[in-house]
Amino acid sequence: MLIKQLYTGCLSEAAYYIESKGEAAIIDPLRDVDAYLELASEHKTVIKYIFETHFHADFVSGHLDLAKITGAPIIYGPDTEANFPIHKAADGEIFKLGDITIEVLHTPGHTLESSCYLVRDESGKPHAIFTGDTLFVGDVGRPDLSSGNLSKEELASMMYDSLQHKIMPLPDNVIVYPAHGPGSSCGKNLGPNTYSTIADEKEGNYALKPQSREDFIKAVTDGLTAPPQYFPINAKINKEGYESLDDVLLNGLKALSIDEFKSWIKNEDVILLDTRNSSEFTEGFVPGSISIGLDGRFAEWAGSLLPFDKPIILVTEHGKEKESAVRLARVGFDKMRGYLDGGFEAWKKAGNPIDMIINVEADELAMDLPFDKNILVLDVRREPEFADGHVRNAVNIPVSDLTDPASMANIEDNQNVYVHCAGGYRSIIASSLLKRQGIHNLRNVVGGWNSIKQQEKIETEKEKSVLN
Repeated sequence: MLIKQLYTGCLSEAAYYIESKGEAAIIDPLRDVDAYLELASEHKTVIKYIFETHFHADFVSGHLDLAKITGAPIIYGPDTEANFPIHKAADGEIFKLGDITIEVLHTPGHTLESSCYLVRDESGKPHAIFTGDTLFVGDVGRPDLSSGNLSKEELASMMYDSLQHKIMPLPDNVIVYPAHGPGSSCGKNLGPNTYSTIADEKEGNYALKPQSREDFIKAVTDGLTAPPQYFPINAKINKEGYESLDDVLLNGLKALSIDEFKSWIKNEDVILLDTRNSSEFTEGFVPGSISIGLDGRFAEWAGSLLPFDKPIILVTEHGKEKESAVRLARVGFDKMRGYLDGGFEAWKKAGNPIDMIINVEADELAMDLPFDKNILVLDVRREPEFADGHVRNAVNIPVSDLTDPASMANIEDNQNVYVHCAGGYRSIIASSLLKRQGIHNLRNVVGGWNSIKQQEKIETEKEKSVLN
């Protein structure tokens, strides 16, 4: 038996390849399925099953394309209704894979159809469980991505039963393989590792501690932040179906001449997305571009900030065109219409207008603050980060709110705006969004809060009422 975790860091997502005696199964595949096909080819196996733990909200699954290529059935647990052919497994149903078996454990709570898959080894002993978003390392799946008309409290109550009756009775040495790791928005605070054991989760996971149903519901539902705006869109795509990735890339990877590119960007509804490293973007970019660099949590920020119903034109580093398009497709963007041939350098070389973002060091902010009465420090971190420490009198507008022009209504024309986040990635995104809205008198603080808090001359404070 072979189990291989295929982890995608920018989405904090884990897919799995399981193999026994020339047969393989894939669990929770991403939309780009080449890695699974290459593994099967390398190991000379046949992909026999495609298992889905639930309708994912944070990425588009590769179930349809993989099923079309391999002929393998797409398997979901009970209470699943989809707009494409699936095998709806019964609770406790067993699938044979070579010399091992895979048992379906229906575990509603994160969603109604959520199910885990228990692998028993060649001797029939429980070996590993693939928990999807039911159980993470140190956490459980959030119950507020509702299935049907159920409240988060009702789903949390279902999750309590699922954990108590399906997960807790398993042997302590069973390996836990979840669908997500640290950084995922599918839970509140996932641990640092991407796999665990039942024993370790009983010891360290707050949700598996002995507690009443009422205490569990409170623990799981308290402190939930709003999910990213693209979650319901992706869940719907996974349930209803989608266009083949090959077709998406056929349209998205068209090399556009400068004239063709200009023709596109004259259209007010087009999104001009620059995926270069943020440090390159600040030095020069096509006016009106939105910066979301491939060097960060690219797909997650794209899904959170960009509209899904408008065409996207790309500006990328040379050789990064396909990676940019694939990573956008992973979260459901199907309207890419091409990329600027030759990238920003071709645009600049042709004598076209450019824009740029001025970078300043934190010590320069420290020198300017006492003397410039028109300075506005704009902190674009999340509210809890801001509450835990910020520049005195700073204004907090999280990046995710900057797509709404109303959020910038209080920024005045005569103000000198100094933008920062924690380390620098989000502040470049924010600066590009501000410029797109016509706010150009701004500076990006290099190193963000991590550098600012080292400056003794900058007064900082915390929001104690929020933290308590």
